[in-house]
This record gives sequence, C-alpha cells and structure tokens, in this order.
Amino acid sequence: MKRLCHYISEYMGLLVLAAALLALAFPTVLQQIPTTVINPLLGVIMFGMGLTLNLKDFKIVFSRPKDVIVGCLAQFTIMPLLAWGLARAFQLDEALALGVVLVGCCPGGTASNVITYLAKGDLALSVGMTGVSTLLAPLLTPLLTWALAGKSVNVDVVGMLLSILWVVILPIVVGLIVKALWPKFTEKAVDYLPAISSLAIAFIVAIIIGANASKLLAGGLVIVMVVMLHNLCGLSLGYLIGRLLGLTEPKKRAISIEVGMQNSGLASSLATLHFAAYPMATIPGAIFSVWHNISGAIVARIYTRSSRC
Repeated sequence: MKRLCHYISEYMGLLVLAAALLALAFPTVLQQIPTTVINPLLGVIMFGMGLTLNLKDFKIVFSRPKDVIVGCLAQFTIMPLLAWGLARAFQLDEALALGVVLVGCCPGGTASNVITYLAKGDLALSVGMTGVSTLLAPLLTPLLTWALAGKSVNVDVVGMLLSILWVVILPIVVGLIVKALWPKFTEKAVDYLPAISSLAIAFIVAIIIGANASKLLAGGLVIVMVVMLHNLCGLSLGYLIGRLLGLTEPKKRAISIEVGMQNSGLASSLATLHFAAYPMATIPGAIFSVWHNISGAIVARIYTRSSRC
C-alpha cells in the first residue's frame, strides 16, 4: 500500500492530467457530482498539510526573516500583477479574467514543497514561505482580488476572508492539534497523506472541468496559453529576483517554485463560492492545477541536471 501511495504522489502531474482528460471525455458523469464537494476536498488537503507541518518549520521565519519576506513579497506581487497583465493582454472576458486573477492572488501551493525537494532547493525556505503565505491569504487574497478585479465584478472581501479561514486555516490548525495530541497516529498517516492529497486534487480538477467541459472545448486554447504563461513567467521571475538579490542557488530555486506554483484549488473553490454568476471563473484554477504539476516536475529535473554540471 505504501508503494502504491508513493507512485500516486510521485506521478501526481500525470494523475491530474488523466483526470482532466477523462472529465473532458465523460463530462455528463462528473456533472452529477455537486461542485459543493470541492470545499471539503480542499479541507482534506489542508488538514493533511497541517499534519505534516511542525512548529519548528516556522523557526525559519524568525531565524531567516529576510528570505521569507522576499519570497512572500514576490509571491503576492508577481503573480497577481502577471495575472492582471495577461488577462488584459489576451482580452479575456470577465469570468476568465476573474479566474486568472484569483489564481494569481492565492498563496503558494502545497505541491511546491515536494517540487522544491526534488529540485534540490532550500526546503526549509519553501515550507516557511508556504506557511506564511497561507496565513496571510485570508487578508491578502480578498484584498488583491478586489484591487485587481473589483472594478469589473463585485468582490465580497469579507466573505472571501471567512471562506479562506474556514476552508484553509481551520483544517491546518486542526491538523496541527491532531499531530500534537496523537503523534503516533500522525507518524503512520504521513506515509499516505501525499497520495490522498494527490487524489483529492485530481478529483477537484475533474469536477470543475466536467462542469464546464463544453465551454472549455469551445474556446479553451487561449485560457490554456494564459495559464501556462502565468506559471512559466512566475517560475522565471521568482528565480530572477533571487539572482538579482545574490541569493544562493537553493534559495533561488525555492523562491522560483514557490512563486510559480499556486494554491489553484483554493482559487477554484473561491470562484465556486463567491462568483456563481461567472461559472467559467473556476476554469483557470483547474487548468493551473493540471499544468503547474507538469511544469513543476520538468523544472525540478532541469534544476537537478544543472546541479550535476
């Protein structure tokens, strides 16, 4: 069972891609599943993150605050501004532009820690950035979304803040509490958590794409290009910032991956909850979930090969 879970987590990108293709091929099957299950699934992923975190992981915030601050500033400036710029450059309609902006305004994704490890980056910095950006998300994600998309759509800042607290922060806190109270259970569960999270992400992507399959097939090429550019530019600019600041290679890799990989499941969840009038706003998050796992695996391989040279 552990070996199976290892393969599931190691090939998460392919699993998510397969889920997306199946959703496009058999949308009517997935349309029977209500989109309201996305929030509980996201809660499961965040609960798993809480179980794997340790309070000592956050020591980096106090021992190396400059690195974390640089990384989080890059996270919450590069990706939101890239999202806004790409949406305007490609003249996306309101719903898709909103979805792209939501992805850009979300914190770093949990998969970034795995990719950073594979890329031989600074794992402690990656974990610290993910944790801090997630804690900042209840405030910054709604405010940034309002600032960049509030002129074209109505953004419920307070409602989004409460949703992130409920769907993201609370499960992480519960995970930390469970880990503190039942450490032996947690030690056993940790072997299976990456696989459970991978399956949950794949299921979220399948539900979202299944619900919007016809619209995606009708005009999906442009939004796929935008999502790919958003991710690749984030990865590149994150690395460039580290280089300009003279950071070590492991730190540059960690910031690159943290900036480029977003919690796109949260973006789709927020779109479902707060922007029901714009159903296509869920699509960029779903596509990002597929693509950034593929690009992350490719980038990790590029970085590891460059280390051998």
